[in-house]
Order: sequence, then C-alpha cells, then structure tokens
Amino acid sequence: RAWGYDVSFQGEYYNVVARPEKPGTKLQLVAAHFDSTPHTPGADDNASAVAAMLGCAKAVAATPGNGGVIFVAFNREEDGLLGSADFVANLSAAQRAEITCAHVLEMVGFASDTPNSQITPPGLPINIPTTGNFLGLLANGDSSDEMNHVLRQAKAVLPTFPVIGLHVLMGFEKLLPVLLRSDHAPFWKEGIPSVMWTDTSEFRNPHYHRASDLPETLNYPFLRQVTQLLIASVMSASHKQ
Repeated sequence: RAWGYDVSFQGEYYNVVARPEKPGTKLQLVAAHFDSTPHTPGADDNASAVAAMLGCAKAVAATPGNGGVIFVAFNREEDGLLGSADFVANLSAAQRAEITCAHVLEMVGFASDTPNSQITPPGLPINIPTTGNFLGLLANGDSSDEMNHVLRQAKAVLPTFPVIGLHVLMGFEKLLPVLLRSDHAPFWKEGIPSVMWTDTSEFRNPHYHRASDLPETLNYPFLRQVTQLLIASVMSASHKQ
C-alpha cells in the first residue's frame, strides 16, 4: 500500500493481491508462493522468489505509467497448488483475457559455480549445463513468445548472466509431471500464458525442503540479477502494451 498499490486478500487461502490504482486494459502478472513446507525456514523455497517479486513491485511503482502489472503472493503451493488454482478458477473470462503473461517465480536464490552442482531432471528433453549457476525458464506453447522476450532481455541487459529456456510443446508437460509442480500449472491448464522462473529447486539446491534452507545458503548476486531481469522484462513488455 505504501508503494501505491490496492492490496487485498483473495479466496479462501488468502492469496495476497496488489493491483495498481489505475490498471491498464492489458495486464502482466508477477507471482510467487509465500508458504513453505513444515520444519523448514524456506529461504530459497520460496522467500527468494517473494523477495524478487517485491523488488519488481517497488521498481514498477516508482516508474510513471507502469499500470499494467499485478503482483500476487500465492498460499498453499506446497499443498497441491491450492492457492493459485483458486485464484485462476475465480478469474472471469474478461480478466483472463486481460492477462498477457503470468510470470511465476519458484525458487530463484540458489546458485553455484561448482562443477557437477546441477542435475538434469529425469526425462527432460534438453541437455543442460552441469554447473548450477543459470536461471531456468519454462514455457508451453501458449507462452513461448513471452519466454523469448525474457531471453532477449537477458542478452540485452545482462549479457553475462546465464539463462536457459525450455519450450514445452504439444502437451509434453502431461507426460513429465515434474514440469507441472509449481503455480504456473493452473494458468497453463486454462490457456493463460505463463512463464516459470526457477533455479531448478532440488536438482541443484541440497537444502530443498530441509531445515537447512537458510538465508545464508543463498547466492545474493544471483538473486539480484534474477530481479533485475524480471524488472527489465516486465517493464519493457508493459511499454509495448
């Protein structure tokens, strides 16, 4: 509210929604879940993503004319994506049509330059580096254009920051459930463009869902670059609308 957003709770799971006071007719959505699993502080999963989302919200609020972005903190991602599923289910047809892209942030604060620090998820149809220092993006057929925009922004504003995008086409995500484990999935199901941003979670971070998922394990220069890319991607897309 202090940044000028209209903030409210949504749904039975108390998702937190921050809307611009004068929203545009076309809207981007930036989201991150704020819950964690029991017995873990959740520094990477998912406080890192909430921090990136808040950093983007503050930057957008300080830029005149950027009324085309909504920020949502989802609850109960760790409980079957209940919060995001409820949010999407309660969107009207008109509201769904307004959303040009939902950027969903899922663990974006852990990175390592150590060789063999990255595991490839089983069945993933892409060869990824074995060093876990890159940001991963995930898009389906409805959101490929939006992910390509992010990749172009990465080359333009952060040319040394490694970003890898995976295009999931022809419904392949249904054959590989690991691609549907975060809050982008309800958007995909309803045909709403959505890009998931991630450090690849347990395929890189040994503290995943453990008591050791602490703030001191995060890579803050990496998290800063993720946030910078998010801001650049959202603002540049907003100016095109």
